[in-house]
Amino acid sequence: MQLEATMQLRPETRGGALWVIVEEPRIDAAVAIQFKDRMREIAAGGPDRVVLDLSQVGFLDSSGLGAVVAVLKLMGEGRRLELAGLTPTVEKVFRLTRMDSVFTIHESPEAALGEAGA
Repeated sequence: MQLEATMQLRPETRGGALWVIVEEPRIDAAVAIQFKDRMREIAAGGPDRVVLDLSQVGFLDSSGLGAVVAVLKLMGEGRRLELAGLTPTVEKVFRLTRMDSVFTIHESPEAALGEAGA
């Protein structure tokens, strides 16, 4: 029996925002619940602005998308979940589902950091 590895999410504080770097190649049905639970723990009581750095994520399926949307809902009123560094495949999922109109999406983590005051 293989033990389930912990979802690799690295929280950092940058420019008054909570940054969460997803150090996983995929967010799919196999890890979606774990992703959502870890994000709930990390973001609880944190700053109003949370930036999710997805630059290492090469694949996101509908379960992964659902988990990201669930995290947005968990954050509550007055808090923002922004996305940064979407790979072309992941960006396409957000575009095709029109979720790119729901989330603020930054081209890169550096671009999101530059817009910290925005």
